[in-house]
Amino acid sequence: MTPTHMPQFSSGLVWFRRDLRAHDQAALYHALRQCKQVHAVFVFDTDILTGLPRHDRRVEFIHESLQALDAELRALAGHAQAGLIVCHGAGVAEIARLATELRVQAVFTNHDDEPAAIARDLKARGQLADLGMALKTFKDHVIFERDEVLTQSGTSYGVFTPYKRAWLKKAQQDPFYLRSYPVSRHARALAARPASHRQPIPNLKDLGFEATNLSTLHLGAGSPGGRALLEDFEARMQHYGQRRDFPSVRGPSYLSVHLRFGTVSIRELARRAFERSQNGDAGAEVWLSELIWRDFYHQILYHHPRVVERSFKPEYDAIRWAQGKTADAHFQAWCEGRTGYPLVDAAMAQINQTGYMHNRLRMVVASFLTKDLGLHWQRGEAYFAQQLIDFDLAANNGGWQWAASSGCDAQPYFRIFNPISQSEKFDPEGKFIKRYVPQLSALSAKAIHAPWEHPLELQSCGIVLGRDYPAPIVDHAQARAQTLARYAVVKKGN
Repeated sequence: MTPTHMPQFSSGLVWFRRDLRAHDQAALYHALRQCKQVHAVFVFDTDILTGLPRHDRRVEFIHESLQALDAELRALAGHAQAGLIVCHGAGVAEIARLATELRVQAVFTNHDDEPAAIARDLKARGQLADLGMALKTFKDHVIFERDEVLTQSGTSYGVFTPYKRAWLKKAQQDPFYLRSYPVSRHARALAARPASHRQPIPNLKDLGFEATNLSTLHLGAGSPGGRALLEDFEARMQHYGQRRDFPSVRGPSYLSVHLRFGTVSIRELARRAFERSQNGDAGAEVWLSELIWRDFYHQILYHHPRVVERSFKPEYDAIRWAQGKTADAHFQAWCEGRTGYPLVDAAMAQINQTGYMHNRLRMVVASFLTKDLGLHWQRGEAYFAQQLIDFDLAANNGGWQWAASSGCDAQPYFRIFNPISQSEKFDPEGKFIKRYVPQLSALSAKAIHAPWEHPLELQSCGIVLGRDYPAPIVDHAQARAQTLARYAVVKKGN
């Protein structure tokens, strides 16, 4: 017989953040095991929300996911009085207030390695300690975090490939890391909400936000939405390696927003990918590698928080980026999809219209901003942070620094994507371009990648550059030469 587990606390509070699910949720599992009764709370944190636009797809996604989470918690508890308490205010102050009101002994939550989140949790720990309460935190958003995968000398990895080898070795040696937490076994500890906290989740307007076009994007929300996307992807996973780079093809998993807000479990995703890759599924192996990249960027952010403000490779801070009126005009053209390079403009139309951008195109537009326009990667990073529904600081910063060659990458500085050849290779028929730049839809598959090189076809289609579609704002060959000169300062510094 299994020995009876004795709870440590009479009452606890689970603070949900980027982990909006009731299954395989680390903090919830530990709270249910350690407490006789457990309350659940989400705070619409005004410290975060205040700086966001009123039409923000992420806030709407969170709002819809909370409704699903509330339903999950009620179903787990088996009574309608259970569910999610939702507050609106300054995060730490609301948690301290609610914890006091509910007379809990401990608050349970999952790690968040962003510098601002670490500072917030340090503040919360102090305030709760002053009230005689503990703050207990757990790993939930990655497979391996912080110091769990280190080099033989005990330092963090700065290059992906050896990190990946160490990651895979550790996962193979100990299956525990990919196992799910059996939350439902302990769900009886979920408490009824006090009568004063049984009101419905505040609507978007109450929070100061407006509805967006989220419902048209077919991303789903909450655990049910994540589950549906995962099931869809499982049937396609074997082809992931061949299809993932083509934006007009249903190749990716489209789970990035669900990973960002924890409406799916990274352990479940990695376990499925790992098991299939062990059985020879090449697509699963490639996808698993992408999930490992995610872990990699999170450990970089934790060990090197300076990357938020500076280059991972310090020598790249010496680069003199383009500034002034022309640079600002180029940046605006890039943001608005008016560069004159169809694939770049289509990609920017996608992010502006949907809050999503295909991963291959993220690399293309980032390379164009830094290597063709000579603009600082931080300008593009900030724009993505504003627009992306799946914005994640670690991945966004890592991706932008990779494109700028200033990040964790063994490749030399001179990697410069050619926007025309990328277009010809990954959107050969121009299907993606035609969807997002419809004014070019009459052009042939040959002409659509670089319309200015086909004046006769433009004329026959009645398309005038500068009127119907912009002429290129820079010449790629000239820009490449300027970039090599700009980046030469890095070589000199070595």
